Amino acid sequence: QVQLVESGGGSVQAGGSLRLSCAASGDTTSRKCMGWFRQAPGKEREGVASIYTSTNSTLYAASVKGRFTISQDNAKTTVYLQMNSLKPEDTAMYYCAAKPRDYYSDYTRGSWWTDFAYWGQGTQVTVSS
Repeated sequence: QVQLVESGGGSVQAGGSLRLSCAASGDTTSRKCMGWFRQAPGKEREGVASIYTSTNSTLYAASVKGRFTISQDNAKTTVYLQMNSLKPEDTAMYYCAAKPRDYYSDYTRGSWWTDFAYWGQGTQVTVSS
């Protein structure tokens, strides 16, 4: 089992920054990939960024590339999402997620944003114009 707890959400004006944290515990083999997703009211959930914990390989949605950075601490127990140049359209509930699949497995399947088995409770990010 894996437990994920997000923190760091809040309200910020457009152009500002926030850093989200996801504290992970439990089976490390079940969290070979850690991801951040978001869901705005009335919209489908979308993948934002992901990191493969053994290789530090990262993946970003086109809408956030160059503005958001995903990283992990040396102990691989906390994953961060640094969000800069925030826009009103970034407003959403942000979720941390984990899956047991490594980079090579996702590469061969093309399953970058799917099969996440564990989810946190979410943290709200609101960006005002």
